[in-house]
Amino acid sequence: MIASVRGKVAAVSPDGAVIEVGGVGLAVQCSPHTLAELRVGQEARLATSLVVREDSLTLYGFADDEAKQLFELLQTATGVGPRLAQAVLAVHTPEVVRRAVASADTSTLTQVPGIGKKGAERLVLELRDKIGALPGAGNATLLAGGAVWPEQVRQALVGLGWNEKQADQAVAAVAEQLDGQTAPPVPVLLKQAIRMLGTIR
Repeated sequence: MIASVRGKVAAVSPDGAVIEVGGVGLAVQCSPHTLAELRVGQEARLATSLVVREDSLTLYGFADDEAKQLFELLQTATGVGPRLAQAVLAVHTPEVVRRAVASADTSTLTQVPGIGKKGAERLVLELRDKIGALPGAGNATLLAGGAVWPEQVRQALVGLGWNEKQADQAVAAVAEQLDGQTAPPVPVLLKQAIRMLGTIR
């Protein structure tokens, strides 16, 4: 695993750069945000992630470790490969992505080419617990009690392919299980609803 590279910038292209390390030029795929900080002839340090495929070895470079960690985290979601993960970071900064996932802001995520509404809902569902709540985020469900989460879960289910009637049935069943107790985070409630719908989809 090549965790980072440091060396002189030998070349910069629209989708990557060549960094000379110990006399070897390493081709590194980078987002526009990272490329904008590189200057040919100057030394640079990039956090890197090596993606291994049967027919290729591709090194992806990032301006800092936060962007690299998010790049790798995004790929743990279903249907997200390195190219799509890099596209996310080409459109948004890591902070914007984390906030969007933590607050279930699918409209921000769908601004990325290749991510539709269903894909955005899936990212929120699969990554929200991993990405961690940001300060001031994730409290809407608790503050609003039962007034917020039912609609969020219903919309997420419809976005994932169930019809409105099925979504309403699942939301009602989850609400019955809660029986007036404080609702857990929306991703947890959504997983419960999906489990209930698994046999009728």
